[in-house]
Amino acid sequence: MATAKNVIVLLKFKSQPEKGDKTVLELTKLIEKVKEEPHFVSIKLHVDTKDPTNVLLYEEWEDASYYNNEHMDTDHIKSFMANSTNFLSGPPDITFWEVQRVFE
Repeated sequence: MATAKNVIVLLKFKSQPEKGDKTVLELTKLIEKVKEEPHFVSIKLHVDTKDPTNVLLYEEWEDASYYNNEHMDTDHIKSFMANSTNFLSGPPDITFWEVQRVFE
């Protein structure tokens, strides 16, 4: 359930040239596994309309400690990271955010 207390994680990925579609496919497969984890709330996958090699994940989690520890230690995350050298130009830029206000 989305609440103002949840942590927001933004991950900015840069695909290798011509591999934006492969990045989206691999992230989609990964997210299907991540969705089953405890403390998962939601993930939105975005692609830059002007440069499809720029991919952004907007993730919401109930527990930042879980995200930084148990989540990062799952087999599916480790496997994705090992395989990502085939389609990403480097590691993602990851930032953590706190909701101050929600406007709906």
